[in-house]
Amino acid sequence: MIGITMFFTALFMLLLGFPVAFTFGAVSVFFGMAAGFLTIIPDGGTFMEAWDEGVNMFAMMPHRIWAIMTNTILMAIPLFIFMGIVLQKSKLAERLLESMGFLFGEIRGGVAISTVLVGALLAASTGVVGASVIAMGVISLPVMLKYNYSKPLACGTICAAGTLGQIIPPSIVLIILGDVFQIPVGDLFRQAFGPGLVLVGAYIIYILVISFIKKDVAPPIKIDGNAGSKFQQILGALKAILPPLTLIIVVLGSIFAGIATPTESSAVGSIGAILLALMYKKFSWKILEEAALESAKTTAMVFGILIGATAFSMVFTYTGGDMLIENFMTHLPGQKWGFVILSMIIIFILGFFIDFIEISYIIVPILVPIADTIGINPMWYAILIAMNLQSSFLTPPFGFSLFYLKGVAPPSVKTMDIYRGIIPFIIIQMAVLAIVIVYPQIFGMHS
Repeated sequence: MIGITMFFTALFMLLLGFPVAFTFGAVSVFFGMAAGFLTIIPDGGTFMEAWDEGVNMFAMMPHRIWAIMTNTILMAIPLFIFMGIVLQKSKLAERLLESMGFLFGEIRGGVAISTVLVGALLAASTGVVGASVIAMGVISLPVMLKYNYSKPLACGTICAAGTLGQIIPPSIVLIILGDVFQIPVGDLFRQAFGPGLVLVGAYIIYILVISFIKKDVAPPIKIDGNAGSKFQQILGALKAILPPLTLIIVVLGSIFAGIATPTESSAVGSIGAILLALMYKKFSWKILEEAALESAKTTAMVFGILIGATAFSMVFTYTGGDMLIENFMTHLPGQKWGFVILSMIIIFILGFFIDFIEISYIIVPILVPIADTIGINPMWYAILIAMNLQSSFLTPPFGFSLFYLKGVAPPSVKTMDIYRGIIPFIIIQMAVLAIVIVYPQIFGMHS
């Protein structure tokens, strides 16, 4: 029971606000040493023998850290983050939202639909959730409020559209899951595209339906005649959409075609982002420095958590926690389906309290060997986990998208408006997840 106690201790400390990487590292050292004493002392061993047993448990940590640092798959993380930040600084979201607003503003819910479509484009070109939510919160939210959109609908749309970067490639969570599952990230990107597009379609259908049923939640906007002809508006929209779309095709197309690995494509994408910034006349050395610094900070956080999680999983396995969970999971009613449903519920609930990175490196490595034992297709299971983890950005009290939007929203938007707004979109996410579970063949997968 040491491993189980260790898990709940770490979770409790995270809820108290302790830094993630240090929490996992400290809890691992404490319980690792405790396991050494509890193993040796009851058998008549000395204090020094118990101490040596605890210390020896961490003898392989330098090798594990070296393996993490030399993992070429994880090199794609800082490069995709860099690409996303440069594109954000080049005002890509602002150009897209203005253009889409002209195209869809005259229909009910048009600005909300534009926000979803821009969120999908930003997801496929940047993949940075925080940047997407903040950009759309600053640009799109005031427009929706000005034209009397329902506050919950406006807030929910922005938060949900901003988190599409978690499932639509290039997604950081898919790169991490590819490493954890030891499956090609390019294949994972390819399989995630279908569910991601279905999710975008489901959001748009919801907005259209709710706008039709409740006429006052998302009224149409009359476009000023001085804005130019419809043809000029469409031309302007194409000019805004084509450059990022070209970058998406180059980055993802090279991966899907097998021409380049995700790591190589992320490097191409970073260069493409700089070229777009030059084209938009937004490039400066200051932007380059800020993007590099922000990428380094985020990457350091991810790798710090990964090192702490590696120590945690090592002690958890040593103390037999993984065997206890495997024994429980493999004897569930319904076996395979019981395991899938329970694991999805666990990940969803944990998403309320801890981040997707911690779940990916602590919970998922425990579930992967069990899924393999039961005979579950790893590609399908990884997509299910990625879709489930997307909801962790929306679920209160610690959903990051909620914090990002609240930080840039006007004072008239209350926290409860944001919470009420995201509930329908969480339900939609769970509905699409259920479709992928029950009908994987629609997306070219099997369970």
